[in-house]
This record gives sequence, C-alpha cells and structure tokens, in this order.
Amino acid sequence: MNFLSTEKHKELLKNVVPALRWNGEEPLEKHREACEKKLKALLGIDTFEKCEDELQIIGEGEIGGNRHIHFVVQTEKDYFVNCHLLLPKDKTAEPLPLCVALEGHVSGAHVAIGAVKFPYDEVYISHDVDFCVQAVKRGFAGLAIEQRGFGQNGGNLENGATDCHHAAMGAILLGRTLIAERVWDVQRVLDAVLKHFGDIVTMNGSILMGESGGGTATYYTACLEHRFDLYVPIVALCTFKHSIIDISHCTCNYIPNIAKYFDMGDLAILIAPKRILVFSTTNDEWSPLVGAKEAYGELERIYKAFSAEDKCKMLIAEGGHRFFAEQAWERMLELLEK
Repeated sequence: MNFLSTEKHKELLKNVVPALRWNGEEPLEKHREACEKKLKALLGIDTFEKCEDELQIIGEGEIGGNRHIHFVVQTEKDYFVNCHLLLPKDKTAEPLPLCVALEGHVSGAHVAIGAVKFPYDEVYISHDVDFCVQAVKRGFAGLAIEQRGFGQNGGNLENGATDCHHAAMGAILLGRTLIAERVWDVQRVLDAVLKHFGDIVTMNGSILMGESGGGTATYYTACLEHRFDLYVPIVALCTFKHSIIDISHCTCNYIPNIAKYFDMGDLAILIAPKRILVFSTTNDEWSPLVGAKEAYGELERIYKAFSAEDKCKMLIAEGGHRFFAEQAWERMLELLEK
C-alpha cells in the first residue's frame, strides 16, 4: 500500500497529456493565441496594473573597475524593485546592447555585479553568477534585477537566505503566482530603463539570462516579453516530471493547474522564433539532464515548425547545477549573429 502523496502525484502525472500541446496540425498562430491566453490566466497576469515607474537613483559609483548605478523602479503601486546597472568605466559614444541578469537562489542581485555582502557570495561568484561583470567584458551593459523573494526584495538581509515560500503562497491566495510577479517586474523595469537610460542602452543585440530560479523566470518571461534578441535559461528547462514532481523544489517553481495544459517544452510555442540558448549540465541534481533533453526536444519540434531550428540551441556542459561562463558566452555570441 502506498501512503505517500508525492508518489500518487507521480502516478497521476503519467496519465496527463497536456491539453494545449501542439498537435502538429493546428495553425501555429491560432494555437499560439490560445496558449498565451491560458498561460496568462494560469499565472494571474490579470491581477496586475501598470503604474508610474517613479525611478529613483539610489547611488552611483564604481565596482571592479566598472561604473555602477543602483536604482529602484515602482513596478506595482507602492512596490519597488532594486536594480543594478553595470557599465564600462569609460563612457562609450554609442548605446550598449542590454544584458539583463536574473539570479537564482542566492543572496541577491548584487552578486551579478560582483559585489560581496555575505560570506558565501564569493562561492556564488566563483560559480560564474557575476553575469553583469561578464556582460560588460563582452561589450554589453549589464542590468541585474532583484527577484521577489531574494535580497532586498524579500530575502533575509541578516544571513542572505532567500524566502520564496511565504511570497509564493501569498501570491496564490491572491489569484496570482510568484513567477508572474517576477515576469511582470522584468517587463516594467525594462520599460523604465528604456525610458530613462535610452541614451546608454539599446535592445539591439540584447540578452535576457538567468540561472536556476532565475532561469525559470527567464523562460516564462520569454513567453510573454519579446523585446530581447536572445533568451538564455540556465539549468532551468526540464520536464515537470523530472524536476518539480520527482524532486522537492522551492515553492516559487509551481503554477497551479499548469500540467493540465502545458509541460515546459510546450511553452516554446510562445517563444519561437526568437533566439534561445538552453544551458544544461550533465550532473544537474535539480533539473536532471534526461528531463532537460526531453523538454528541449519538444521546444526544438516547435522551432522546426516555425522554420527557425537555427535559432534554438542546447548547450550541455560537464558538471552540476551551475553556469559555466566561457563555454556559454561563446555560443551566446554565435547565436546572436544568426
């Protein structure tokens, strides 16, 4: 006799065929419209309202030889998001392509600019999560957006721990999801940055990238925000079965009822034909490679239907649940050229 609810969930999922999986025959644009409508409903996007951005610069200075601008943006009325813009020390004549970085479950967005606030931050940075530093080295402007539940936007400021669970459960009570809140924040911060820093940054050659929980936010953002030229979900794309059903994950990964309509690969119908590089690793304990390959297979099938198979790539690196910058950036820059 089975007494474990999680085992029952696994059994139930075996019999689920996502209702909005593309059947290979329905017109792509018609199917995309139905999928976008359903995803927005599942996320609770209709609970959000736009507001004035009220952008305020908190401070300016240098870090690691780069120019640093710390600013905040109001993304919902009376709610502000911390942001860090990293630029070359010497001002360039032309606007720089924007690279937006979304951190995973680390102490906050400050690690993306190479800043150390907590003892373990140096370890995070040694695992190549200083995305904005990497971006500036390659001719981009790096923008780190604090995700809800992390750092100054809901994390534990005493020890650097994240606190997604409370935020995710509160969101669900209100008919929305934490993933939707993170997607919304990216969109509204992007609006504000293009409005206030349009002379410094450009969306031509732009990138949205994130690792783990940040990679999940990157992927869902790619479904609803199409202004970036390249999307890079890092150690995040995986089937629901192999990741958040078989493995106990942070609450921020879950969207009520989504498995009835989509698996992660199915959502590529909302991303294609935009460029996407899926970064996975051989020994990922949170997004196992077998599930990553299965999800990517569905993504690739959809891209082929759009005649855009050259716009999607999967990079598999040797190692665990982390980013490997040198390998990834080479492929990212190649993909931007296509």
